[in-house]
Amino acid sequence: MPAGEFHHPSPPQIPPGSMEEEEWLWGHIKTEARLDAEAEPALASYLYSTILSHSSLERSLSFHLGNKLCSSTLLSTLLYDLFLNIFSTDASLRAATVADLRAARIRDPACISFSHCLLNYKGFLACQAHRVAHKLWTQSRKPLALALQARISDVFAVDIHPGARVGKGILFDHATGVVVGETAVIGNNVSILHHVTLGGTGKSSGDRHPKIGDGVLIGAGATILGNVMIGEGAKIGAGSVVLIDVPPRTTAVGNPARLVGGKGQPTKHEEIPGESMDHTSFMAEWSDYII
Repeated sequence: MPAGEFHHPSPPQIPPGSMEEEEWLWGHIKTEARLDAEAEPALASYLYSTILSHSSLERSLSFHLGNKLCSSTLLSTLLYDLFLNIFSTDASLRAATVADLRAARIRDPACISFSHCLLNYKGFLACQAHRVAHKLWTQSRKPLALALQARISDVFAVDIHPGARVGKGILFDHATGVVVGETAVIGNNVSILHHVTLGGTGKSSGDRHPKIGDGVLIGAGATILGNVMIGEGAKIGAGSVVLIDVPPRTTAVGNPARLVGGKGQPTKHEEIPGESMDHTSFMAEWSDYII
């Protein structure tokens, strides 16, 4: 049975973020890897070295990230020890990893299995590596944090400053070209598409980057600049340029971005777009243009 035939992201009786969920997910990932190795012998050695030979999710992830991000002068063994030490001593980072795996599996119809995400989703891998870089940043190990940021950018084409704070349940979908500035904050259960920029507005220092609330969806190619607040459950349309605050549960579209329904009484939605991944339901209210 191919791993893609698994359709149950998590059994409902296990509390999200618990050790039980982490253990269940790791067991599920190993089962998927075994089935894939049987179905595709060409991948058997690869799946053994990256998943099946490891005793825990953090060991597998640390090994995989170490091999992805190493260079001739930044050795995979050094990176493995670095990642493993931080993941194994910080339960909140492991819980965030589990939440991110679930986010990809549930929200992205192209994600056929947890193991596929763990091994192949560069947005997921970049996010986990960033969590380690951020931990180093908070420990005042800034040269190593910045070196890790540079490797993440080189390998995954995702540039997140190690000072940026990122929640859990994050989906960087496709992820190429994502840029997140030093003082940016991304809440929980946020989905961000490729070529999104959370940037500053110039060379001024201080708190200068966007704050993204829980459950926000940011479409491909959107640019959000300055210390602005994107409210909980808001939606930013693809290609939009946002320079001011966006209220919760509203949709901003265009360049410069405008609120669907108008500034005075913007249309509000009930769903959480960061989880529903609904990019286009606003179109009927936004425009009657037909190609």
